[in-house]
Amino acid sequence: MRLTALALATTALLAGCAIPASRPEVAPIADSALGLTGATDAAFPAIADDWWRSFGDPQLDRLVADAQAGNPTLDAALARVRQASAILASQRAEDGPNAAFDAQAQVARLSGRYQIPPPFAGTTRFIGQAQAGLNWNLDLFGRQKAVIAGARASTRAAVLDATAARLALAGSVVQTYIELARAERLAALAQQTIATRQGSLRLVQVRIRNKLASDLDAQAAQTLLAQAQQALVRATAQRELAANALAALAGRGVDYPATIVPARLQLDAALPLPATIPADLLARRADVAASLARIDAASQGRLAARRAFYPDVNLSALVGLQAIGVGNFFNADAGTAGGGGAIHLPIFDNGRLKAGLEGATAGVDIAIADYNEKVVGAVHEAADALTRIRNLAEDRARQTEVVRGLAETGRLNTIRVSSGLESRLGLVDNDVRLLDAQQSDANLAADAASQRVALVMALGGGFDPKDPK
Repeated sequence: MRLTALALATTALLAGCAIPASRPEVAPIADSALGLTGATDAAFPAIADDWWRSFGDPQLDRLVADAQAGNPTLDAALARVRQASAILASQRAEDGPNAAFDAQAQVARLSGRYQIPPPFAGTTRFIGQAQAGLNWNLDLFGRQKAVIAGARASTRAAVLDATAARLALAGSVVQTYIELARAERLAALAQQTIATRQGSLRLVQVRIRNKLASDLDAQAAQTLLAQAQQALVRATAQRELAANALAALAGRGVDYPATIVPARLQLDAALPLPATIPADLLARRADVAASLARIDAASQGRLAARRAFYPDVNLSALVGLQAIGVGNFFNADAGTAGGGGAIHLPIFDNGRLKAGLEGATAGVDIAIADYNEKVVGAVHEAADALTRIRNLAEDRARQTEVVRGLAETGRLNTIRVSSGLESRLGLVDNDVRLLDAQQSDANLAADAASQRVALVMALGGGFDPKDPK
């Protein structure tokens, strides 16, 4: 009979400890599915963490430093690192013995009809208690160790997020600075054109006074001048907006744009990069590394949820004083001490532990899906940047020919006008097209530099996987 009861009790305990089957349903995407298989390209240059210095503009270096020192988004990322580190320290504190001291003193009337014996029953007395206690969860099945490992992975993810935020911030500053340089180049083209067309207008007015030209020639020259002036207004506004954006990236106010002098970027010489995507692309990306760390954190959370089905074993001990009456409190007989162990084994919890395990498993799937989305996006960004760089190079070569051809046509037309063989009105179309072509050429130069920056960011932006900052 006793053996039967023991068998039934053991069966009940084992049933209570049974862990339901719960496995992740999403798998990390393989490198082979992304076209990144093969050996790492040893010739691929390492991207320096201060890669923007290749533009050769000290002001850009200052702007990046200011942004990394005062940008609110980066400040928030660094705060999340500190928060994750504090959570890790808190979880580590749970793994090991914890001691505490408690003391209590009060004056109370003791019941005369309870367990208090005479002469204390029915009287008002001082009641004091002071004790030091020790508690230690032995973590025999490693649940707390899994929680700590998960917190450690989350901390690493937060550090990598801060690194990715710092790299993205540098890229945003450089891209915005290129827009500033673009606007300044367009403004310079407009000013040069204004000066030329003002000279042409004065010449036309002289010819009209000499009866060598008509008011139509004057109107044509005035139209061309207005077009150039409009281009200057637009470029000036574009430059102001870029300066305001740089102030926002640096976390500064409306006085900051006044500190930004004309850019001195070496657009064509900066950032020489390879023409293929490196095989180790994913290892170069801080955001991808952060996603991997989150998979690790979620996996450790699932492991902790599984181990919650196993027993918890705790050791505890206490030593202290307990007494009724102030004088008795300091008596040797007031001493108290104890120690022992406790075990907690879940048997029936109405599905709480099972739901926790299912939720933790779903968390792993979410982390893996986020990682897959990140790596697909990384390859897409790198491929797009490479494609745009190649296309821009060809586009700009053709645009250079367009500018050269329109400039030569304008020169020949000017000779014809000065020789009286052509009216100024006939130059309007070519001059308008020439300014548009020069603006397009300036835009293509800026676009090419911007895409090289985009490629730098797509390739990791100077991230060192061996030493994330």
